[in-house]
Amino acid sequence: MTLGTEHGSTAGHHSTLLRFATAGSVDDGKSTLVGRMLHDSKSLLSDQLEAVERASRSRGQETPDLALLTDGLRAEREQGITIDVAYRYFATARRSFILADTPGHVQYTRNMVTGASTAELVIVLVDARHGVVEQTRRHAAVAALLRVPHVVLAVNKMDLANHAESVFADIADEFTAYAQELGVPAVTAIPMSALNGDNVVAPSAHMDWYGGPTMLEHLETVRVTAEPAHAPARFPVQYVIRPQTSEHPDYRGYAGLVASGSLHVGQDVVVLPSGRRSSIGAIDLLGERVESARAPQSVTVLLADDLDVSRGDLIAPVSSAPAVTQEFEATVCHLVDQPLVPGRKVLLKHTTRTVQAVVREIESRVTLDPLSRHPAPGRLVANDIGRIRVRTAEPVALDPYVVSRRTGSFLLIDPADGATLTAGMAGESFVARAPGGSGA
Repeated sequence: MTLGTEHGSTAGHHSTLLRFATAGSVDDGKSTLVGRMLHDSKSLLSDQLEAVERASRSRGQETPDLALLTDGLRAEREQGITIDVAYRYFATARRSFILADTPGHVQYTRNMVTGASTAELVIVLVDARHGVVEQTRRHAAVAALLRVPHVVLAVNKMDLANHAESVFADIADEFTAYAQELGVPAVTAIPMSALNGDNVVAPSAHMDWYGGPTMLEHLETVRVTAEPAHAPARFPVQYVIRPQTSEHPDYRGYAGLVASGSLHVGQDVVVLPSGRRSSIGAIDLLGERVESARAPQSVTVLLADDLDVSRGDLIAPVSSAPAVTQEFEATVCHLVDQPLVPGRKVLLKHTTRTVQAVVREIESRVTLDPLSRHPAPGRLVANDIGRIRVRTAEPVALDPYVVSRRTGSFLLIDPADGATLTAGMAGESFVARAPGGSGA
């Protein structure tokens, strides 16, 4: 456990944008925490605050219910619970934020997966009166499965526990021990009262025994990067540009977003899944020629050779190309009520590529508390997390999720109506296939 030791003064090396998610059991105060941060950091427009005040008065509350600032759906406010992921965007003088406020009910684990899938930090809230409960461990396990780089434990409602240091220490020690078993590298624990604003934006006068950062201070200063600096370059082709103008009659560029790593002119690359090789002849960024590009810039890449490249292909360095496969294992979270069963035909969407696929086998279902696997469950239902084997009709260039959260993730889609069925994270087990070979 760390008490804010991850934050530092090297702000110049920090990303200017932080994507983070909140999670916790019902009534642990997730929405109130975020509402308090928005309010106390003066990140609200006057009409937003007035709307919350009116809504609070209509519910018979004398003071503004700050939780309404993040309860994004009307149904949420009417029922008094958060039933979906509410996204909010705000900024302070030091950093911009994209927040995913996820629901606390166990039946909405899929929403936690959705909210945390792109997060660089997850705040897990715990009620100081109740301590670590089943849903706390579930959310910690989801954060570990998704390999969220930073986990913050917010021990909330300390005012209802007499602001006792021993209560905070016991909860922080228990949660940290469990998180470490899951492989979470570090936990930053912060005691607070979101309702009263203690240690949210301003330090608490009631907990002078705590010497770490406030929640907002930690969010503003924690080091985050979209991908590790050593991550191999990955460039999924989104669009082929052939303007056919008199000025550039032979222009053929491949537009997309650099998913990880960096590209540079002259670099030897391979186009997957075909396996054809070339080198980067030029890179266009916002209409200007540049020598290099890095994640997450959107650029147009021109190759030195005239190759047959189309949307869904992946350009990668020859020296660190991903595996090309048509069969692999993955950890998935099933998102819909209709069960996922062996033999189910689906579409698999990976980066910009969509191919037909079939679920060959459901190997196991994961129980998050305690963390264990149940072999051959026969099916996965909504909110289940499990291990499956997938076979695709065409090859895909896939990284293990442990290598890249961007090129190691995928979606399974219903071919009949286009609905998303399952979110997946590719494992280490691939059935190798030579690039450019015939499909099964």
